[in-house]
Amino acid sequence: MKTKFAIALHGGAGTIPKGSLDAATELAYTDALKEALNRGYDLLKKGGSALDAVELAVKSLEDCPLFNAGKGAVFTHTGQHELDACIMDGATLNVGAICGITGIKNPIELAKTVMLESEHVLLSGNGAVEFAKSKGLIFEDAAYFHTDFRYQQWQELKNSDVFQLDHTLPIEQKSGTVGAVAMDKNGNLAAATSTGGMTNKKFGRIGDSPIVGAGTYANNEIVAISCTGHGEPFIKAVVAYDVACLMQYKKLSLHAACQEVVMHKLPKMDGEGGLIAIDNKGNIELCFNSEGMYRGQKNSNGVEEVAIYR
Repeated sequence: MKTKFAIALHGGAGTIPKGSLDAATELAYTDALKEALNRGYDLLKKGGSALDAVELAVKSLEDCPLFNAGKGAVFTHTGQHELDACIMDGATLNVGAICGITGIKNPIELAKTVMLESEHVLLSGNGAVEFAKSKGLIFEDAAYFHTDFRYQQWQELKNSDVFQLDHTLPIEQKSGTVGAVAMDKNGNLAAATSTGGMTNKKFGRIGDSPIVGAGTYANNEIVAISCTGHGEPFIKAVVAYDVACLMQYKKLSLHAACQEVVMHKLPKMDGEGGLIAIDNKGNIELCFNSEGMYRGQKNSNGVEEVAIYR
């Protein structure tokens, strides 16, 4: 009997009405999602761990300039790229996270290194950079992270006090936080999330992505979750852990728990966005209250989907 395994990922949620992307742009997004999905799935198929699979999938999206993570990250108020990431191992509840990092090529790799090679959970700013360099991780100069449409977004906002979510900008500029969840052949769960945050963000602003229980959570006994959206409400609602709690203590199904948090709780807090989740039986939910979410899923039972619109 075949052992079940599965992976899901997202590349941001927002106002993405059907038909709003031209054919070439839509193809570019779907190809990037498929590539990341297949990389993670192929690793799981070979017996790799859920933890390594979510890292690999997220790295693929970080390396793609279409998404607001790694190479395609948005500009801050001072013209920098401040990157956040988190990864969690559902088998051990071990977590690694980083926030406010400039120059790291793959933030999710640094988050995993924090988890495996330090005694800490969350490192920030210059200290995290120092740690990354001590571990020999790859850094890139500012030109690597520069994309013309991200630069133009910043130019329109940099002399104001306005900041914007990546997924509330004009259609042709949409992209977002990336994340992945997976279950491997041993039944282990893992989750990973990576983001560049908000365009024109100030004062070292940090969203939900690197915060355990808000934007990222994994527990073998329950579920693995990665969120995308307006970070402040997601932090206030402790979204990822709230879904897990509804499943663990109220015995809600994965579907019911996601619906309760994303479709009922978050809108009352002006929380736009969504999440991807996989429970300990391998069931997947791709749940969002916005018009669209870049997303994909693939499992050993033959299910394979990449989608953008509702």
